[in-house]
Amino acid sequence: MDVRGEVSGAGAEAVSMTAPGPDSRRRWVVLSLIFLITVINFVDRQTLSVLAPVLRAAFHLSNAEYGRIVSALQFGMMSGEFPMGYLMDRWGARLGLSVAVLWWSTATGAQVFARTGVQFGVTRFWMGTGECGNYSGGMKTVTRLFGQKERTLAVGIFNSGSMIGATIAPPLIVYLMQRYGFRTAFLVPALAGFVWVPVWWMVYGKEPKVAGGEGAERVSLVTMLRDSSTWAVMLSRFFIGPVMQFYWYWIPSYLFSVRHMSMVQIGVLGWIPFFLGDTGGIAGGWVAGKLQQRGMSILNVRRWTMYCSSLVCLTSLMVPYMNHAGTALVMIGVAIMADNFLSANMFAAVSDLFPDREVGRATGLTGVAGGLSGLLFPLLTGTLVDKVSYTPVFVLVAIMPLAGTVALFAAGRKYRRMTAA
Repeated sequence: MDVRGEVSGAGAEAVSMTAPGPDSRRRWVVLSLIFLITVINFVDRQTLSVLAPVLRAAFHLSNAEYGRIVSALQFGMMSGEFPMGYLMDRWGARLGLSVAVLWWSTATGAQVFARTGVQFGVTRFWMGTGECGNYSGGMKTVTRLFGQKERTLAVGIFNSGSMIGATIAPPLIVYLMQRYGFRTAFLVPALAGFVWVPVWWMVYGKEPKVAGGEGAERVSLVTMLRDSSTWAVMLSRFFIGPVMQFYWYWIPSYLFSVRHMSMVQIGVLGWIPFFLGDTGGIAGGWVAGKLQQRGMSILNVRRWTMYCSSLVCLTSLMVPYMNHAGTALVMIGVAIMADNFLSANMFAAVSDLFPDREVGRATGLTGVAGGLSGLLFPLLTGTLVDKVSYTPVFVLVAIMPLAGTVALFAAGRKYRRMTAA
């Protein structure tokens, strides 16, 4: 019998009954703060990509050099994922997420002083070591405060903050750049993070007690790495993670260099694909919850939602062949919507396979895998764009979501036992 699997179900449900405070509405307020910091996080990340045409001209950066700066952030996230996950399991989300936000906000503000591509790379690495804590802290909070039938919706809501951040970033950053200069665009989201922390500290309140105790030390990293569930979620995020990173970091440059859109046009229209993506994240959680309420098993919920959405991601194949920039934007938006629908269920799969006491570290390990592919993929993207075109990159991001979905169910023995049952 898989004892850890049993704890994952009953134990996690017991934890969800110990939400902070007797008012059940309190957990939705806490979730709204997780959503808000995710928005701020992704405005932080998108600032560089929106400003990429300006920064590349100012610092004479090639696509490959820009790719290395993007990879620096991903390398930072890969380096910080497990320490941040351990921090959330050990200290709880109240303190752990506060430390993470202060850390990455300081790094975001430090970009104001960057004068070279190398300096931007160093500050982006620093940002990454903290920003990875957003998801391990968010997953830790959701697993504690929400029962399984609401959990995917909660994940979809806070994860949709990434799309909202990516949606508002183009007009906001272009406005700040034109009005105050591009360095101010780095300062504003940094200040927003510093304002968020005391609000989070007060609203979250006392860390809820966990059924069976925190127990972060009870299961070692070696034990987790021997578990097929760990490799299932890591492989899944390895393939799925770089897809959204490509859209976040490269689409403004694609629209500028290939579709010949001006910075003003990017600011006015660049938010559209990410708005569509935001609807996908919320829909992914809502659909999963409705299917569970109608009696569908969690295994079949994940199968239907993830395989169907990964097939819709294949619309990326059509983007390079669209004659009109507006049509290409719509195709990109459909692909982002499908990928975000998929991601809500991918992250929720961590709570399917792990008990509360391991969720932070399990999410962190998926982030290590996503960070590794996120480190390598921008380097590959930069090389392909410089030497070939964007077309082979769109082919890769079309098929990678399906590969990640197949990996999750093929490697996850617990899911296979659900099939046998």
